[in-house]
Amino acid sequence: MANAFFNVPVAKNEPVRTYAPGTSEHINLINKYKEMYNQAPIDVPMYINGEQVRTTDKKPMTPPHDHQKILGHFNYGTASHVEDAINAALAAREDWANLPWNERAAIFLRAADLLAGPFRDKMNAATMLAQSKNVFQAEIDAACELIDFFKFNVQYMTEVYKNQPESLPGIWNRMEYRPLEGFVFAITPFNFTSICANLCAAPAMMGNVVVWKPAESQMYSAQVIMELFEAAGVPKGVINMISVDGPIAGDIVFKHKDFAGLHFTGSTSVFRHLWKEIGANIENYRSYPRIVGETGGKDFIMVHASSDASKVATAMTRGAFEFQGQKCSAASRAYIPSNLWSDVKKILIEQVSSLKMGSPEDTSNFINAVIDERAFDKIAGYIDYIKEQNDAEIIVGGNYDKSKGYFIEPTVVATSNPKFRTMCEEIFGPVLTVHVYDENKFEETLDLVDQTSDYALTGSIFSNDRYATNLAVKKLENAAGNFYINDKPTGAVVGQQPFGGARGSGTNDKAGASMNLLRWVSARTIKETFVPPSDYKYPFLG
Repeated sequence: MANAFFNVPVAKNEPVRTYAPGTSEHINLINKYKEMYNQAPIDVPMYINGEQVRTTDKKPMTPPHDHQKILGHFNYGTASHVEDAINAALAAREDWANLPWNERAAIFLRAADLLAGPFRDKMNAATMLAQSKNVFQAEIDAACELIDFFKFNVQYMTEVYKNQPESLPGIWNRMEYRPLEGFVFAITPFNFTSICANLCAAPAMMGNVVVWKPAESQMYSAQVIMELFEAAGVPKGVINMISVDGPIAGDIVFKHKDFAGLHFTGSTSVFRHLWKEIGANIENYRSYPRIVGETGGKDFIMVHASSDASKVATAMTRGAFEFQGQKCSAASRAYIPSNLWSDVKKILIEQVSSLKMGSPEDTSNFINAVIDERAFDKIAGYIDYIKEQNDAEIIVGGNYDKSKGYFIEPTVVATSNPKFRTMCEEIFGPVLTVHVYDENKFEETLDLVDQTSDYALTGSIFSNDRYATNLAVKKLENAAGNFYINDKPTGAVVGQQPFGGARGSGTNDKAGASMNLLRWVSARTIKETFVPPSDYKYPFLG
């Protein structure tokens, strides 16, 4: 029984290691990478009620940059495994929900320190191997951001619980924040290891139980996440990991009376489909489910005529091509004023042409492979389309090769058509499309930026004119949930830039903020009257 108010450790962002060649951190991580690459193929189970569950249906895991190499297999489940995971979660719910909040906090604070220490190299190496992230991208994602999610969410949890109503004389008003009645279903993407763990951990931290379905291309690091949860002391059944065909899982989850919430990151089309499924089954549920989703983006860099060309070009290179553009926040369209284009173009071509591409094991490679053949073929299809058009040209890049790995050159396209296909559609790959506008039509171009895309995730304005900056902030108010001034539109940090967008980009519930945690609780107001009245008559009756 809690008999004190506890102050949790003040959350601070995890320092990002540089992994400079020759340093011990660089040597240790690359050695771990090589060890995991050369070890015997592993067999990744499902985790249901704390037990490792294996089947006869095995699916291979290969590095995107070396697709003939078999890292191991993961076990593919059936409808019965979905049902088992739901039953395990519901069986664990009462004990977990009744555990004092500080005990739940301690588990995830321990997870943060375990990841900062003994799990760091393994988590980063797994992300480099199976998701083809370079060493720096793995560090800021799989290590630092996930550590930050654990620590800051514990702090935000205390802020939620401390938010209490006022009480008048003779009355004590209290607010308690109950976990949702049922289980939460987490569906996670391949591209951010930290997101995958946080979509499970955030609801669990608030006392919920979770059924987790990772992307099939992220199963390698998903196992490390489950090992981390186990080492930190997450009880059996609280977080259950399944690998099952999506429609099979959905058919069971979204028809279950105890389905209480969806925590999702993925494509807009899938999210909209799931929302419809939930709506079609709304009469079946105990409560209206919480639906939290972060989906696609067609993120922009808008440039004013007063900007510095070198800074704009650098933001374009980093913003568009880090992790091969496989970020929902990646810059994929840019609007450059006519007075700057010549200088920006020259610097951009020089920078992009210098980017090395290859395996993450060679840390001089800025560009690695895209995630799988399906993604490769889709992105290559866009590049082929561009080559056939008269109103667009590739100014750098444009080549691709999947003979060894799924490698696509970082590609910059210039178009005279502001509604060109690649200015409007999400590609999710290393393709940046540039439209050059009349430097005297800045305000009209702001309207164009706002109206071109159905998405509203991230965007940035480059300007050395404060009036122009202020105008852009106002005109693009609804065009991006994360807006950057004189910076690339990527790289949100937990505790500094809570992340999420609206329109076709999701519900904007801001991962890495207390408002996200509020989605995973159901508040109950309690009013206690110390001396109740003994006569029904009010004074106005005389």
